[in-house]
Amino acid sequence: MIRCHFARLMGERKLKIADVARDTGINRGTLTRLYYETAERIELEVLDQLCEYFQIDISDLLERVNSGEGP
Repeated sequence: MIRCHFARLMGERKLKIADVARDTGINRGTLTRLYYETAERIELEVLDQLCEYFQIDISDLLERVNSGEGP
C-alpha cells in the first residue's frame, strides 16, 4: 500500500487545500483526493510540482507500507 503524507505536510505548514491549489495551479479535486488518500493514480507532473512546492524529496511525500498480505 502507498501512503501519501500530503495532509501531514499541509498541517505542518498550516496550509489549506485552496492555498496549495492557488499557489501550484494543481486542480483542487486532485489535491483533495491526495489529502484524503483516495487517489487511485497521480500524474508525475503533480508529484513533481508538490515536491517543488514543499521543497521535499518524493520519499517525503509518498511511502510504501507493508499491507500485511503476500510475501
